[in-house]
Formats: sequence, C-alpha cells, structure tokens
Amino acid sequence: MPASKPAAHRTPAYPEYTIDELARVAGTTVRNIRSYQDRGLIDPPERRGRVGIYTQTHLGRLRLINHLLARGYTLANIIELLKAIVEGHDLRSILGLESAISSPWTSEAPRHYSYLALARLFGRAVSRPALAKAIELGLLEPDGFGYLARSPRALMAGAEIARAGFPLEDVLGIIDHARSHFQAVSDRIVAMVVRELDRFGDGNLPPPQDVPRLVDILWRIRPLAMVAVETEMMRALEISANKYLGDRVAAILEHLHDAPAQTPVAGSKPKPRG
Repeated sequence: MPASKPAAHRTPAYPEYTIDELARVAGTTVRNIRSYQDRGLIDPPERRGRVGIYTQTHLGRLRLINHLLARGYTLANIIELLKAIVEGHDLRSILGLESAISSPWTSEAPRHYSYLALARLFGRAVSRPALAKAIELGLLEPDGFGYLARSPRALMAGAEIARAGFPLEDVLGIIDHARSHFQAVSDRIVAMVVRELDRFGDGNLPPPQDVPRLVDILWRIRPLAMVAVETEMMRALEISANKYLGDRVAAILEHLHDAPAQTPVAGSKPKPRG
C-alpha cells in the first residue's frame, strides 16, 4: 500500500496563495495588500515558516474592496462599511442604500453629434457664442470632432423651439436663469431625506432594521419629486400664459375694435361720400 504524502506536500482543499500570487489573482499590488492589512481591511495571513499563506477569504475581501473603490468609495468609507457588517448590517442593504442615493435619476443615454448634425437639427448654423453657452451649461461637451449631449431629449426640445423661430441664445438664457431655481428646489427635496439620515448621527449608518425603509423612501421620492416639479411648472406656465399672452391678445382685440374700418365688410353697402 503506497505511503501517503507528507502533510506539507498535500494539495489543500481550497486554493492558497502567497502574497505575490494573491496580488496577481485579485488584480492589485503587493503594496496594496500590505496597506490593507495595516488598516485592518483584511486579516493577516497564516504563517508557515517565513511564508504568509492567504486563502479564498482574503481573495473575496480584496475583490470586494476593489469593487467598492471602483464605485467611488474611499478606504475610510470601506472601513466603516466593513465595521457595519461586523456589527450586523447586510452588505446588500448598505449597497442598496448607496445606490438609492447616488444612482442617476435618468436612464437617458448620451449621444454624439457632429457640428453638421447640430446645424441640421436646429435648422440653422449654430453660432460660436451659442455653442460656448451650451458647453458652459453642460448641455454639450466637446467630444473629438463633435459634441456629446448628456440629454438628447433636452437638445431636441431646444431644437424644436429654435426651429419655431426663437433665438437659440434666448432658449439657453432661459435654461441658465432657471437652473438656480431648480437647484434650490432639488436641495430642499433632498434635505428631507438627509434629515432622515441625520437622525442616526452625523456620518453614522442607520441601524440594520431601518436600512430597507430608508431605501424604499429614497426610491419612492424620485418619481414623486418629478411629478411635483412638473405639476408646479405647468401651473406656473398656465399663469404666465394667461397673464402675458392673454393680456396681449385682449389688447389686440380692443385695438381692432376701436380702429376705423379700412375695408368694407363683405355684403355691406359702402357709406356714401359726402
């Protein structure tokens, strides 16, 4: 019967790594791994003589750190998250809270336009001042030999207004004027949610049982905020239309009524000359 292999040479049940091997598999550097150990982000390796041995647990933690760093977290944020997990938080619920806070509010895909495409879209040449203003407002971004529109819908709306005969500069001026007002409204909406988070202390995560409720609030408030803003905008436009356009039309009608007739009405007899 063949002798069994010495324990030191047995193939481990799960993959094991030296620090160089772990860095290569995890897509990081040896320096980073040592730095994470010093900060307590990953546990020290098992020592076998002078060699440190890392396991799948270390690899999984490194992949999580890389994922969080790619999403914009700092190492201090990650330390806080890992501490929260140890204290009973579910990582998925914490990431769900982060996603509800920071994910885009629109699924609209950016689109590239050449200068000629913009000219065709607006039905005229786009002046340099108008382009500069659109870039300043973030409606267009220089992109190679053309421009990137983060919101093609907004660009199309502006093009329709311009094709109706209104100066493009006026349209951009309205957007510029309105932006600070919309930002103020948005800040107040978000402040309501911030007050909910601040109840747990500055910089502290809410208790695990409260995280799902906060995530639900954040996702619910998005469409409700959009409806509220759109409704108020429509109400304001209706008031403005009645106030300005209604007065102007009434003035025109009064002017026509008071003006002397220049052309006989069809079917009426001309007045006799004196």
